[in-house]
Amino acid sequence: MTVAPLRAPTTLTTPWALLTGILGVGSALAAGDLVAGLVAPASSPFLVVGDRFVRLTPEWLKQAAIAAFGTGDKLALLTGMAVVLAVLAVLAGLAGRRRPGPGIAVVVATGAVALVTTTLAPTFRAVDLLAPLAALLVGTAVYAAVRAAAAGAARPARHGAGVSRRRALALAGGVAAGSLLAGAAGRLLAAAPATSGAAVALPPAPPAPSLPPDASLPGTPAWLTPSADFYRIDTALQVPRVDPAAWTLRLHGMVERELTLTLADLRSRRVVEAPVTMVCVSNPVGGTLVSNARFTGVRLADLLAEAGVRPGAEQLLSTSVDGFTTGTPVRVVTDGREALLAFGMNGAALPVEHGFPVRMVVPGLYGYVSGCKWITDIEVTTWAGATPYWAERGWAREGPVKTQSRIDTPAAGATVPSGRVAVAGTSWAPHVGITRVEVAVDGGAWVPARLGAEVGVDSWRMWRTEIELGPGEHTLSVRATDRTGTVQTGREQVSIPDGATGRHTVPVTAV
Repeated sequence: MTVAPLRAPTTLTTPWALLTGILGVGSALAAGDLVAGLVAPASSPFLVVGDRFVRLTPEWLKQAAIAAFGTGDKLALLTGMAVVLAVLAVLAGLAGRRRPGPGIAVVVATGAVALVTTTLAPTFRAVDLLAPLAALLVGTAVYAAVRAAAAGAARPARHGAGVSRRRALALAGGVAAGSLLAGAAGRLLAAAPATSGAAVALPPAPPAPSLPPDASLPGTPAWLTPSADFYRIDTALQVPRVDPAAWTLRLHGMVERELTLTLADLRSRRVVEAPVTMVCVSNPVGGTLVSNARFTGVRLADLLAEAGVRPGAEQLLSTSVDGFTTGTPVRVVTDGREALLAFGMNGAALPVEHGFPVRMVVPGLYGYVSGCKWITDIEVTTWAGATPYWAERGWAREGPVKTQSRIDTPAAGATVPSGRVAVAGTSWAPHVGITRVEVAVDGGAWVPARLGAEVGVDSWRMWRTEIELGPGEHTLSVRATDRTGTVQTGREQVSIPDGATGRHTVPVTAV
């Protein structure tokens, strides 16, 4: 009796090993995105891990990323994550060249990280586990199947390698095509906003006053920023998709009467429209992270009066549907300014990326303490009772916007004709107001500029002047004075912890 020799493990060629790892990890990503898009868009394993990375990243590293990539910091993060996954795919493939076990272990470990991270998300629900589970199971199964097919293709011809090779190639091609389609479908499903016709038609509000013709001036931005151009800065790697029919807002904590409002409840109250300039605390001196829009909504002060704020309350801890939190001083919201729960922007429903269906807008405060988007919960509490997202990372607690001004024309580095040169730009001190803007050339005397019309104390104000420039290189500087008499400081300070300071300067060359 003869015993057939045991077949030695089949060693894959490097190309087949790499392809096996890439298809295993790639199919896992695609399956996770597809299932997330179908049942819970916020549970995409790729984005959940990315969000966790953002939350754990030290503040100095975040600021370095913002300095290096600006508003492209999220794209840079996602690109970096894709590179890391590609490396893991390569490792999985190479680890499984002789035996499938080590490669499968890499795929399983990657899926396990997504599972654990999902459970740690601030808005975790049991249904969120479906996407990472699907990713783990599909990735493992695909890796094992492709690895087995590749092993068959690597055997000598007498074992039917020709047929096995064709089958392996067909399987690999099918998996690649299926993964691409599944991933694309998942992304499309996740990106589709849950809107309704009722959410688009805004309830009546007092008509907005007509805009003075000199609200904008030649060389300045438009006084009203189009919604598509309004700056967007938030922590969301994926814009939350909120069904307006299911949305509710809970107002609770240090109040006499807890309120739970639907969108219809909110829109049935007295509606106001207010022009508000919003500023990001990360905006550098002369930066563009500042915009102006007409917001439609209800006054926060009215809701707080209805709920009955108890003595000792200090902050409104607002929570977004994705778990992000802001802390807004109660005294600011109730001092008479148009602090809103806004559901409209520039005459239409809020765009999804700006907080649809409802966001908070508080004039005079940086967005990180006042601009909670996709808001779903407001807890009235004390400063000691809760610490919001950015305060945990060392940013200032209250965040009033600093008086600032910016030169928009001419642009930095521009070449201009010598002689009389028009200089124009923007200034802002929301809820305080701008009373004076001055321009200096090469550190010389300050020359007053003409101010555009003041449309509202909560909005920015345009300015313009003409100066004499001789041939050569020059530096233009600008400073603003607000209604309290405070002159914009020349002391330079970075954004952390409460906003950048300094005076915007622009180099130009006159010829």
